[in-house]
Amino acid sequence: MRQVTVLGSCGAFPEPGRACSGFAVDWDGYRLVLDLGYATLPRLLRHWPDGAVDAVVITHEHPDHCIDLHGLFRMRLYGQPGGARLPLFCPPGVLDRLGGLEPDVDLHAVFDLHPLPGSYRVGPFDLTGLSLPHFVPNAGIRIEADGIALAYSGDTGPTPVLAELGRGVDLFIVEATDYDGETSRPTRNLLTSTEAGRWARRAGARRLMLTHFWPGNDRKAAVAAAQVEFDGAVLAAEEGLTLMLGTPDSG
Repeated sequence: MRQVTVLGSCGAFPEPGRACSGFAVDWDGYRLVLDLGYATLPRLLRHWPDGAVDAVVITHEHPDHCIDLHGLFRMRLYGQPGGARLPLFCPPGVLDRLGGLEPDVDLHAVFDLHPLPGSYRVGPFDLTGLSLPHFVPNAGIRIEADGIALAYSGDTGPTPVLAELGRGVDLFIVEATDYDGETSRPTRNLLTSTEAGRWARRAGARRLMLTHFWPGNDRKAAVAAAQVEFDGAVLAAEEGLTLMLGTPDSG
């Protein structure tokens, strides 16, 4: 089984019944998590009831991408004491942010930290983290195995690095915040849906999944805007949605 499941799709804070950024990747029994924002941990446990995770990747330190990592830490520390440390791939600042919640406990007791950006062998994957522009250090993630690639932007402003990150991937998961006034800012840190489609086209991605929707935004309108720029399949991330990876009829 090779698939990715949406744990959360909102930016900033969750809408009712939804969660913030998070994705669960199943690959022939290997379990990889991409981001754990608000309200994603219960959904992860619904997807994997035993809570067993092989590795976690966090794109950056903003709480809508990392806060439920603290819940996973507590589950491991108190519910599964004495287990092997969990490989955690993230930029500087993530553990500092979480450490402020519980400064008297050592997060390294649970997590085996690997800094991003960087390149690693992670289970079956070649994992690459590339620096992308945001308010804090953010690493876009690319994972590849058996000739199949998936890429995820985390949060980012427009940059040619996106085309490199998503080059030829089966699925490109790209933030489409569509935050009012963002395009007029002198320094860009977020994308529009139209820009997400444009960078997916430049990358030559097979499929595009939009995510990180600002609460209240019209998701159908976001998909339509991206389709103007990208002629492949465009999907909106929806909690619980699962896509098969690398199969001709997936999506």
